[in-house]
Amino acid sequence: MLLDLDFDVSTDKLSPVDVPMETWLRLQQFVYREARLLDERRWEEWLALWTDDGMYWLPQQHGQASPYDHISLAWEDKMLREVRVRRVEHARNWSQQPPTHATRLVGNVSVDGTDAAGNLVVRAVFQMTEWRKRQTRQLAGDYIYKLAAEGSGWRIRMKRVNLVNCDAAHENLEIFI
Repeated sequence: MLLDLDFDVSTDKLSPVDVPMETWLRLQQFVYREARLLDERRWEEWLALWTDDGMYWLPQQHGQASPYDHISLAWEDKMLREVRVRRVEHARNWSQQPPTHATRLVGNVSVDGTDAAGNLVVRAVFQMTEWRKRQTRQLAGDYIYKLAAEGSGWRIRMKRVNLVNCDAAHENLEIFI
């Protein structure tokens, strides 16, 4: 998956979609629930939100069009997300003594449309406060989700995290943003 050059990360050329208010409210709740699972370190439930081919992406440059042509802060498939969870939760992971704690404030949820594969493209802005090793760090930016319909809900096919300061030097990004 990491080198699957056919994985569509683009969020332009979307087809417009009319989203009824009830669906929009359910989409908001999906995004808020995802943030809560991360805040509460409920990793297994968070991992279950993803499609098997889902990708987690943190671009390293503003407006970065692809994870293939330029280095990214993260470009993770299912296996790498699971590895990160196992590492973060491992009892001998000294960088997580004490564990990182975080709270996300998420808002401005909007639907941009659907991509060529029919995934719903949803945006939200966030601010995250992280407490790790007696230090506080602030991260902010926007999320772009590609959500695949499943039953009466969705699963994450792609989550792009655009940090306001993506091109800065960062300390370890231990937990998911």
